[in-house]
Amino acid sequence: MEKIIDIEDRIPTLKERRRRRTNKKFSILLFLFVTTLLIVLYFQSTYSQIQKITLEGEKLVPKQLYIEESTLRIGDSMWSFNESKIENLITHNAWVESVKVQRKWLTSVHIQVNEFKQIGYLEDGDFLHIILENGQIIKTDGQVIPKDGPIFTGFDEEKVRLRMIKELKNLDSEVLKGISQIKYTPSENDAYSIQVYMNDGNEVKAIIPSFGEKMNFYPSIVSQLNPEVKGIVDLEVGTFFRPFVDVYNVPIEEEVLENEEVETP
Repeated sequence: MEKIIDIEDRIPTLKERRRRRTNKKFSILLFLFVTTLLIVLYFQSTYSQIQKITLEGEKLVPKQLYIEESTLRIGDSMWSFNESKIENLITHNAWVESVKVQRKWLTSVHIQVNEFKQIGYLEDGDFLHIILENGQIIKTDGQVIPKDGPIFTGFDEEKVRLRMIKELKNLDSEVLKGISQIKYTPSENDAYSIQVYMNDGNEVKAIIPSFGEKMNFYPSIVSQLNPEVKGIVDLEVGTFFRPFVDVYNVPIEEEVLENEEVETP
């Protein structure tokens, strides 16, 4: 036999359920109201504005130039820009390899710039322009003191310049640092002939296609020579050394080794 529950006994239970539903709806409405209010207050306050712009990775051009190209300004809304669009604005520069734009905390924007590595300098009359590893030339407005890579002379043709850069990338860092200048000296016999001037006072004759492979033996080659006698190391076919006194007929007081053939490792 089913138990009959008096309606009077059910009323308190129904009232409690109704009260809980009412409180739940009120809590949800209150949460939405407070959240909306906070969002409105946030966007009307300085906490929604850019208060700091930081940038890292710049070497070739001033930091302020990148910030100006980004179009970001102190006081702009933190949510009024698209990171990808800012990155595209900066990467149009020939010397920029990649860019990453990130919002930091609530009021800061950070820009990370990765530039192409500088490989040397292109001689242009009285000026030296910067050469990047991708072959691009960054023209300078004034005098530049070469300190990051050798000077390229006669490499006006981009195809030849790119071929030379490719060989330089194969060099050991210490060998590359020892090169002062590379002069492009094409001839009827070889269109890729070069003359290389070293910081130690020697010169190197070579051809571009085999330069990276052969030039890495340079430290071993000069270690077999008299350090007091400077001359030309010929890497075009074999490996030969000729003192400057023989090449240019300049008298010196010290005894030298004539047409010395040097062993390569």
